[in-house]
Amino acid sequence: MHGKAERLKNAKAIIPSDIDAVLKERRPPGQTLTGKFPILHEGDIPRYDMEEWRLTIGGEVEEEISFGYEDILKLPATRIQCDIHCVTRWSKLDTEWEGVLFRDLLPLIKVKPEAKFVMFHADPDYETNVPLADLLMDDVMLAYRYAGEPLTDKHGWPLRTIVPHRYFWKSAKWVRRIEFMAEDRPGFWERNGFHNEADPFAEQRFSGEALPIPEDEWTKKEFD
Repeated sequence: MHGKAERLKNAKAIIPSDIDAVLKERRPPGQTLTGKFPILHEGDIPRYDMEEWRLTIGGEVEEEISFGYEDILKLPATRIQCDIHCVTRWSKLDTEWEGVLFRDLLPLIKVKPEAKFVMFHADPDYETNVPLADLLMDDVMLAYRYAGEPLTDKHGWPLRTIVPHRYFWKSAKWVRRIEFMAEDRPGFWERNGFHNEADPFAEQRFSGEALPIPEDEWTKKEFD
């Protein structure tokens, strides 16, 4: 089992006593609210030659297609505001993103009827799976801007996914390929002890026995 996943277990959330009742409803069980943006990822931050960079879409489609970064920027853009929740037990409210809604991308793709799931492949050697139905929501996107500015390298530039209603490992940084699938299969963290569905409000953190997660692990990471 992956070493990092093995460190996750039985953390107690640090819950400020003055959180407004409305905010409490937005905070999933076991989460701590933070105004900072912790930086967590596996492997080194990739570096790109943007003349060569491509987003490829394949799998259960009639024809594989790809987009350059400028092609992505020409697609209809949407701004969203959403809360995000990390399995390491932090939540950040009212984050602002800009990019292409996943459902606005679909008219450009000839997806086969049997496609029911999507695997996002990202650098370096990362992947995570999401049901296609989940990706049709109003706030699921391929994002290239955060808080009014282009994404930084550490947060997934040039393109990342945002799937706010799932734990944040489902929102892949540095996405390079979108694979439509007829059958589900687990991604990187899903193969290493994390829950396949990852609903924060249901505390779907782990696929079996809870793995150790120190309650302050995320506070020791770099922040923006």
